[in-house]
Amino acid sequence: MKSLPTVRAYIAFGANLGEPEAAFTLALEGLGRLPCSRVAAHSALYRTAPIGVEGQPDYINAVIAVDTALAAPALLAALLAIEHEGGRVRDYPMAPRTMDLDLLLYGEQVIDLPTLQVPHPRMHQRAFTLVPLAEIAPTARIPGHGSVAELLPSVRDQALERLPSRASQAT
Repeated sequence: MKSLPTVRAYIAFGANLGEPEAAFTLALEGLGRLPCSRVAAHSALYRTAPIGVEGQPDYINAVIAVDTALAAPALLAALLAIEHEGGRVRDYPMAPRTMDLDLLLYGEQVIDLPTLQVPHPRMHQRAFTLVPLAEIAPTARIPGHGSVAELLPSVRDQALERLPSRASQAT
């Protein structure tokens, strides 16, 4: 049987409610169950302060690489379903969350749909996406912005802490 062509997609994980490490494991399991897809790698977990809001717990962030034959909109729908499975409720913009899965990159494609923008807006300005992405794909390019390695110095002043954890070991 002929295999379908795949695309390397990068997905940001974030959580600041409940048990973020357990949510990360749930996210990896959910991604591993996607049809025509496989988890290729994931970064360590990182602790970061919330950006743009006050009075919320710190986030636990990571980036996951997935090789998938799913189209980008179908992958996004699957990410939303995994979030829902993980207890995600969208009470208001920038609300704390049990799980957030964002499609950062889908191959080298630029996608501008009402419900999906790739590369993810502002990912090139955020240490919590660039640092974990650099860990698993330092040569990845963010269309319109440059390589991850070239962008890292611009986020050097943003604090994040790499966490030692069973859940953060390479897949």
